[in-house]
Amino acid sequence: MANFNKVILMGNLTRDIELRHTQGGMAIAKFGMAINRKTSSQSGEAKETTCFVDCTAFGKSAELLSQYVRKGSPLFVDGRLEFSTWEAKDGGGKRSKLEVVVENFQFMGGGNREGGAGGGAAGGGERRGGGRPAQEGAAGGGGEVDYGDIPF
Repeated sequence: MANFNKVILMGNLTRDIELRHTQGGMAIAKFGMAINRKTSSQSGEAKETTCFVDCTAFGKSAELLSQYVRKGSPLFVDGRLEFSTWEAKDGGGKRSKLEVVVENFQFMGGGNREGGAGGGAAGGGERRGGGRPAQEGAAGGGGEVDYGDIPF
C-alpha cells in the first residue's frame, strides 16, 4: 500500500524562532504557526477558527528562517508530519507531539528584510521562489502582474 505524508501551510508565526545547534553544528529552528480559517454558518454568520501548529526546520533552512522571520511574520511552509513520544522528566507519564518538519518554505509579505523573496530546502539551502524570474523582452512589457485579472 502506498503512503504519502505531505503538509502545506500558510499562516503567521506565533513566536520568534528558537534556534539551537547540535553538537555537530547543525542548526535546528523551532517555531509555531497560526493558521486561520474563515467559515460561515448556515445562518450566514461569519466565524473564524485558528489552528496552532508546531514546526521544526533543520540546517540552512533553520538559519534563514531565524534570520528573516519574527513573531507575526507570514510564512508558507511545506513539509511532513512527524509524531514523537517520550517519557516526561517529572514522572508524569508518556508525552506525545505531532509536528511539521519543514522541507521547503517561502517568505510571504513585504517585511523589512534585505534582498528579495526566497525560501529554503532542508537539505542544502536551495532557494525556491514562488514565481519565475522576469525574462527580458517578454511579451507584455514586464512590470507587476495584477493577479486580480487572472480568471482562476
